Amino acid sequence: MSDINTGIKRRTFVSALSATAIPAAITGAPAFAQSGTITLKWANNIPVTHPSNIRIKEATDAIRQETGGKVDIQIFPNNQLGGDTDMLSQVRSGAIDIFPLSGLILQTLVPLAGINGLAFAFKDYPTVWAAMDGDLGVYIRAQIAKVNLHTFDKILDNGFRNTTSSTKPIVTAEDLRGFKIRVPISPLWTSMYKAFGSAPTGINFAEVYSALQTKVVEGQENPLAIIEIAKLYEVQKFCSMTGHMWDGQWILANGKRWASLPADVQGVINKHVNTAVIKQRDDIRRLNTDLESQLKAKGMIFNYPEVTSFRDALSKAGFYQEWRAKFGEEAMSKLEKYSGRLA
Repeated sequence: MSDINTGIKRRTFVSALSATAIPAAITGAPAFAQSGTITLKWANNIPVTHPSNIRIKEATDAIRQETGGKVDIQIFPNNQLGGDTDMLSQVRSGAIDIFPLSGLILQTLVPLAGINGLAFAFKDYPTVWAAMDGDLGVYIRAQIAKVNLHTFDKILDNGFRNTTSSTKPIVTAEDLRGFKIRVPISPLWTSMYKAFGSAPTGINFAEVYSALQTKVVEGQENPLAIIEIAKLYEVQKFCSMTGHMWDGQWILANGKRWASLPADVQGVINKHVNTAVIKQRDDIRRLNTDLESQLKAKGMIFNYPEVTSFRDALSKAGFYQEWRAKFGEEAMSKLEKYSGRLA
């Protein structure tokens, strides 16, 4: 996977994003309370050409400019500082200051953080944003705060996840029985695929390409943008548009480090990061409209499963009942305000 950073660079879409100019002057800069430069490390698990990194780079440039160079946020993309579990440990210890992470992986530390990933909970993006920017998101952030992590208000879009395979298309739930699939290291993913009768294996994203290439697993599931950027089409033949869960990345900061920042610095960082997230969401939406045809041109075969068999299989296996008991009725009621009743 040494060259996955070239994934989107060829496309006009990302070229246009990369060329987006930061305003030459930002007026109304506050009088910053702390002298000297504040240097923060921002690490993540995605290639530099991903819209998340492009927009966050814009944000860090704007923060540096508005603070007169007093706040310097350095970005370390593409697992440069370790895999997801390593970086989560580092942001908790303070070795990393800011780290975006899927709630479904954060679930290993904060069980409720994975609730947005309950299978087939969200039917579309308007439902996702109503929930995650609304009561459900507030509730999740409050739980994350209990482990001394600060969570920014807006969650990055990682997209609806679909299933790829080197061996066969996934048409019904029965096709997942015995299927060797890579999953992120997360209890919810493992539980869901065990309910399908699959053979899930938890593997950090940095190792996914090689695991597929060497047939350690035969398939994986991810949003289309990740499938394209990581060149998974080189080691996967079929893409089944299961849309089985929506995934986002909470932007986490070390709680002690964040609290040590002056209020005016926090305000500037919040403003530009939240603006970047809103732009990133729109980037992903527009990008997804083009990716299917691009992946088809690279040889992937697409199919469009009807989701009823998958939902029925999960219900019969007790998946929803299991997670209702784990998340609790209060949390489930906040999710079901947007998703409707999950059987």
